[in-house]
Amino acid sequence: MRSFVAERTTTETAVRVEARLDDASDGGIRTGLAIFDHFLNQLAFHGGFRLDVDARSLDGIRHHLIEDVALAIGNALDGALGDRRGIARYACVTLPMDDALVRVAVDLGKRSYARVDLPLASETIEGLEAALVRHFFCSLAASASLCAHVDVLAGNDPHHAAEAAFKAFGRACRAAWTLDSTQRVPSTKGSL
Repeated sequence: MRSFVAERTTTETAVRVEARLDDASDGGIRTGLAIFDHFLNQLAFHGGFRLDVDARSLDGIRHHLIEDVALAIGNALDGALGDRRGIARYACVTLPMDDALVRVAVDLGKRSYARVDLPLASETIEGLEAALVRHFFCSLAASASLCAHVDVLAGNDPHHAAEAAFKAFGRACRAAWTLDSTQRVPSTKGSL
């Protein structure tokens, strides 16, 4: 089973994350931020993997908590993927959610990059700064060694746009880390 535990403890946060890519059972997500827990549950459910997150803010600053959770999830995904031999590597998902339409394309080829075009119509979503949603995806991509393009193609409701982004990101990752029978490194270079 492809799984990994990542821990990140600083003067700002204490975070423990376990990702099990081949286990679709419900995990436990506790960050102390209800809307963030909701988004992370969407990521895991639509990604078809078990995600356990136990995170505490030690300084009361949401930015630090969201960034460190993203970094720990990225580290857990990177560890669970191992050498990435036999994965599909690429995937693109376009996902509608009411008024929102979001496209996420990922490359799990160990090149860290994120372009997140997530214009949200308000500064906060259920008390969470909207800019932190973008920061989450950028931090996760960096620590997971993946390339991601996240685009909101339509939508007025910031909650729907953000939630659709988490769902689409999960679905794209799920398709990209699907295993094939070749067990080849997914690159003509022979290495990622």
